[in-house]
Amino acid sequence: MATGKFRIKTNNDWNTIFYRFKHSNIFDIECSIGIQIPNKRWSDAKQEVLITTDVEYKEINLKLKDLDTAIRKEYGKALLNSETINTNWLREKINVFFNRITTNEEVNASIFFTNYILAFIEDSKVKKTRKNTTIKPRTIQHYNTTLNKILAFEEFTRTKIKLTDITLSFHSKFIDFLETQQKLNPNTIGGYIDDIKLFCNNADKKDFEISKEFKLTEFYSPTNKTNDIYLKEEEINAIYNSIFEQDYLDNARDWFVIGLRTGFRISDFLKLTNKNLIDGFIEKQTLKTDFPVIIPIHSQVEAILNKRNGQFPRRISDQKFNDYIKIICEKVGLIEIVEGAKVTAVEIKENGKKKKIHRKQFGKFPKHELVSSHICRRSFATNLYGKIDTLTIMKITGHKTEAQFLSYIKITPKEYAEKLKAYWKGIAVI
Repeated sequence: MATGKFRIKTNNDWNTIFYRFKHSNIFDIECSIGIQIPNKRWSDAKQEVLITTDVEYKEINLKLKDLDTAIRKEYGKALLNSETINTNWLREKINVFFNRITTNEEVNASIFFTNYILAFIEDSKVKKTRKNTTIKPRTIQHYNTTLNKILAFEEFTRTKIKLTDITLSFHSKFIDFLETQQKLNPNTIGGYIDDIKLFCNNADKKDFEISKEFKLTEFYSPTNKTNDIYLKEEEINAIYNSIFEQDYLDNARDWFVIGLRTGFRISDFLKLTNKNLIDGFIEKQTLKTDFPVIIPIHSQVEAILNKRNGQFPRRISDQKFNDYIKIICEKVGLIEIVEGAKVTAVEIKENGKKKKIHRKQFGKFPKHELVSSHICRRSFATNLYGKIDTLTIMKITGHKTEAQFLSYIKITPKEYAEKLKAYWKGIAVI
């Protein structure tokens, strides 16, 4: 029968505790557990640290008992799996018990959450989906962002998180950290929790030892109803018909109208060139979904191209586009106060130092302050809804389900009522 025993091997002012594990003449191995105690404060007979004010002796004694139990349990598993029991095996088990990284990356990935996520991300780079396509770079980018948030949480709590630590308690503390320390809004936090549940579900399928609490309904993904704005037809026409003496605003306005009349994301419409103009249509392989979209050229877009001798406007950066369209909307008169969210600078403390970060702030603001590039796609979808069939719009916007699409468009109950009123008026019998 295998036996374990702790001992001190030196007689210095401070001495390291060693753990010796042996089984008759089959093996006799020993490793430091990485904990030191003051001289003459060890009882070999009692196998414990004696009373002292120099260390937390009670906690150490509890750890020693738990470590001995854990090693015996791991030895039982090792016998079933025909593992080699040697010094490296013992050192690895001791490191895992004390939440220390081992030299074995496969072991680290099976024990520690961030190590598992790193391995998951690497696998995702070459993994194929059910449609035999690769995982999108933006998806992998989001995985990395989630990983960075968990690493920041580990640094904040000074703990190395195991797969078995992903409990409801972790869920509560992690959300609180993201809200109070990172100043993130519920929808953003919900995206990180979604990733965490994905990682945990994948680890569970691999039969890694993991807490099952991620499956509980209480392990929810926070969300909040956003008041995203859109531009109505008359507002778009006002932007199109306005004259801007400054060339940079005129150029940005033309891009703005193109975005509003194509429904493309900014990553797509700012990259349009004459190569995308084919027989009266704009054809583009979208960057995010890698899906080909074909859309007829709107009369306003055609007029812009004619104004520019058949060329698209001058290329500008995403940041400048977002800055300029706020100015454009203000000049056009979109200054009414509306509910929404805008990105503002927030001051936080990180490692004792003040740091400025940018986060969404919810409240009531002048409409032009809430305008950003994504209003193009949302306005396109919202303005066409009810005028042509929903499937046609979805094919352009890339929404996979009607439920997703309906939650995306921003028609208010009053606007629905106005549509019905106009319909009844149109069919009224005189």
